[in-house]
Amino acid sequence: MTVSVATLGFPRIGPRRELKAALERHWSGKASRAELLDVAAMLRGKAWALQKALGADIVPSNDFSLYDHVLDTSAMVGAIPAAYGWQGGAVELDTYFAMARGAQGDAHHDCGAGCTHKAIDVPAAEMTKWFDTNYHYLVPEFSVGQRFALSSTKVIDEFLEAKALGIATRPVLLGPVTFLKLGKVDAAQRSFLLPGLLAIYVEVLSRLAAAGAEWVQIDEPCLVLDLDEADRALLAEAYAAFSEKVPAVKLMLTPYFGGLGENLATALALPVAGLHLDLVRAPGQLDLVLSRAPKDLLLSLGVIDGRNVWRADLANLARRLAPVAAQRDIVIAPSCSLLHCPVDLAQESGIDPEIARWLAFAVQKIEELAVLARALNEGRDAVADQLAASTDAAEARRTSPRIHDPKVAARLAAVTPAMAQRRSEFAARRGLQATALGLPAFPTTTIGSFPQTEAVRKARAAHGKGVLSDTDYDDFLRAETARTVSWQEQIGLDVLVHGEFERNDMVQYFGEQLSGFVFTKHGWVQSYGSRCVRPPILFGDVSRPQPMTVAWWRYAQGLTPRPMKGMLTGPVTILNWSFVRDDVSRELACRQIALAIRDEVVDLEAAGARIIQIDEAALREGLPLRRSDWQGYLGWAVESFRLTASSVADATQIHTHMCYSEFNDIIAAIGAMDADVISIETARSKMELLGAFADYRYPAEIGPGVYDIHSPRVPAVEEMVALLDAARARLSPDQLWVNPDCGLKTRKWPETEAALINMVAAAQAARAAL
Repeated sequence: MTVSVATLGFPRIGPRRELKAALERHWSGKASRAELLDVAAMLRGKAWALQKALGADIVPSNDFSLYDHVLDTSAMVGAIPAAYGWQGGAVELDTYFAMARGAQGDAHHDCGAGCTHKAIDVPAAEMTKWFDTNYHYLVPEFSVGQRFALSSTKVIDEFLEAKALGIATRPVLLGPVTFLKLGKVDAAQRSFLLPGLLAIYVEVLSRLAAAGAEWVQIDEPCLVLDLDEADRALLAEAYAAFSEKVPAVKLMLTPYFGGLGENLATALALPVAGLHLDLVRAPGQLDLVLSRAPKDLLLSLGVIDGRNVWRADLANLARRLAPVAAQRDIVIAPSCSLLHCPVDLAQESGIDPEIARWLAFAVQKIEELAVLARALNEGRDAVADQLAASTDAAEARRTSPRIHDPKVAARLAAVTPAMAQRRSEFAARRGLQATALGLPAFPTTTIGSFPQTEAVRKARAAHGKGVLSDTDYDDFLRAETARTVSWQEQIGLDVLVHGEFERNDMVQYFGEQLSGFVFTKHGWVQSYGSRCVRPPILFGDVSRPQPMTVAWWRYAQGLTPRPMKGMLTGPVTILNWSFVRDDVSRELACRQIALAIRDEVVDLEAAGARIIQIDEAALREGLPLRRSDWQGYLGWAVESFRLTASSVADATQIHTHMCYSEFNDIIAAIGAMDADVISIETARSKMELLGAFADYRYPAEIGPGVYDIHSPRVPAVEEMVALLDAARARLSPDQLWVNPDCGLKTRKWPETEAALINMVAAAQAARAAL
């Protein structure tokens, strides 16, 4: 019996974020289409060669994307909304990027000689989170009478590209049923759309077969969700069509992010040649699958965590897998695509060596798989040194005194239910806050951050290298803050923010000042498009040694008589946007963080802050994929937020912010958070998300975003007024705040200034109408 090594996907951004740089140069007009595509081809080629060199027997292609693999699928099947001006044929880059980022006025086009595309003014497509990750995807949109057409041959082109480099790859396709379920269609529409969609998939698979592809990885993560009979019927129809019409291609059915559960029978009944199992999220499913799976079904066992950074205990894995490998051929793999991991731990020189030996990034995870495969194929003696090193690292981490802090444990044990309760109900608090703040109808504000310009980034880098002194760096940040506060006053914003120029990231900034976290220099992962983040690594118990934001809030408030928000990141978001320790429960880790942020809330209020925003952008993101698990998660997540926020007086207004989330299913939990004001992303959905708040009769105040900050497009005043009118149709006018969808860190100043001036004008128009 043979054990092979596969990867399901590799980080796209490059070891030094080369893709980000190339994209942003292209978008700014500094690099041509050809230059962008050359960088993309270079990154693909290096990734394929690297994975082979590390010991992967099966390397994926079409896991690379210039922006998003779901958007790539929409382009492949021609699901391009009419607003983007597409007239059929191949989907060009300008159309692709218009869907991703929006387009306005004289948009940059570089389609080559004879380009006839016209500039368009159109917002970006709706964006939301990929299952329970912090990766964002572009939501597929289907028109009435949708007709699909093969409009991008990217998957075939990249297979042939790798083949020309001498590397045989296994192409990756997003499965048709998952693709439809990710779109905004109901079950009846999915059933109607599937036959036309399958025709495109069959054509693609046929072309791959003709090009020499023996296997195709077809990702159906919907199989770890709660499926109904209609969903199962769609899966049966799709894979029967593939089996009948393209028998030459072997399909590796690839669900991930959880166990198959009651969908196991459905998965095993599909006519596919292989089945992947996520044995990190659902290790217990292996025995059941082995007892039911036919011997000729090739099993791909996802035994290395594709979503976290901890080194595996290879000796334990070898012992666990040896009986399986003795009975049948298997593939071992990461649990999911390595898209969600940093590229290479070897790039890091500043991590504490004790902690560094506990870690593994994408490169190291493939190396781990190669060692594990040798242990199973050749015997453990063949890799005895590597297995011993793995065991030693696991034991060192387990016994390290840096992991557990008795003071943190004692404080957590002393928490009482009263600590998670505001002193009065919202109705009583609201009147006190209105008197204290004196805000007009439709008060205007922003979500927190302002543009992190090149000058800001250069100053931060120079300070980090010791080139810029602490005093000079502080003076620079104060000047940026003062200018931003003054400008907000000038345009008429009602509630101001200090701009967060001292912060590198909304999670990293806090993690760097809390105990229990460690940080990387090059541990970037893709969030969407060119947006990359460096998640903190939470390795031990969490506490707050000293105040983190009070000095900057006090300085900014001293510049203006208008209310200045204290800006914090909430415990659930810090947890969900970090690489979290796996030796304690997520609940316990979150409650530790909550107590640390609670201390900051207490100090901000004592300093004079009357509005404190505690962002929980990732609350919905952390929701388990199975409904049966929701109550447990929401219980401790909501309690953690309330533990953070409930120490303040009734007159102190607590804000929170959530973005790119579906709220309908968790609206009761959002209500239970008991925030005074919530701001949410609603511009891309044109206020559709407010329906959940209206149906629930949400009692508190809401700031529905009136423009999309993930696009450089500047919406007109009339567009924002129309969105406010749509909000007023669902909610009481006295509930509404006016703000952008999210923070402005990634935008440039000219578009930020123009958009916020229009936003203030829209609020003034709404007041006049009221």
